Amino acid sequence: MKLAFFDDYRLGVITDNKIVDISNALSDISYHTPQELIQMVIEDYDNLQETIAEAAENGTPIALDKVSFKPPLPRPGQLVCLAGNYIEPDSPSRGDFNAFLKSPTGVISTKETVELPEVDVTVFHFEPELAIVIGKTAKHLTEENALDCVFGYTQFIDVSARGLPGGFFLGKSWHTFAPMGPVLITADEVDDPNALGVQLWINDGLQHDFSTNSMARFVPELLAEVTNVLTLEPGDVVSTGTHHEALTAVGNGDTVRLAIEGFGPALAVDVHDPLKRTTWRG
Repeated sequence: MKLAFFDDYRLGVITDNKIVDISNALSDISYHTPQELIQMVIEDYDNLQETIAEAAENGTPIALDKVSFKPPLPRPGQLVCLAGNYIEPDSPSRGDFNAFLKSPTGVISTKETVELPEVDVTVFHFEPELAIVIGKTAKHLTEENALDCVFGYTQFIDVSARGLPGGFFLGKSWHTFAPMGPVLITADEVDDPNALGVQLWINDGLQHDFSTNSMARFVPELLAEVTNVLTLEPGDVVSTGTHHEALTAVGNGDTVRLAIEGFGPALAVDVHDPLKRTTWRG
């Protein structure tokens, strides 16, 4: 199933390039924020799945170009990102496990704008990534049971400011630096998360074209590594890293678009730099 928030955070199901509003079918759920709603759907999905499917089948389809998408996880409790998790020409063997926390307040949706901060950077990079959405409380997972705690997946762009002091905090956690979505695809629709094509365009040029089978640590192993350190809760997001080989500078006026195989609508964002810098472009 492909779930998505749209317009004023109505929850919908996407089928055949259309979306059906299922919000009324969930009217018995009491919540305060859209994040609370999606977390409650995730936690009780086994009981709600039939109701959601019936509402999607009987509702009125709306063309995707007639709606305004919102992030599928508007404010995840934790946003964990993998660092250096791909086998690449410059990194032909996997290194030590490495990850970092990125601010969830930076989450934005497709067709929104990434605002580049007015700080002295070397370059801005937009990293295309597959992100995991957690479905159950997870602590000390093993590779054998890790996928049992996965609710689904979504598209994610890890925006990065290079050359700043302060490590990952200053490099990764600026406002708008976490584009996500628009679709939350349930795990049952993804046969193998490590057999997905990932493509990213800058304007009209295809920049990245790689497969998630190039990960140094596949999804079960990386979840085991993460949960050896911290506990993940339903609605948390773990992004799996990027293939760095094709990274290039992104700047003012660019449009960046990410598409993961089978995930539906692409994640596309515009880029605005108030300083209109060009010094890093080659």
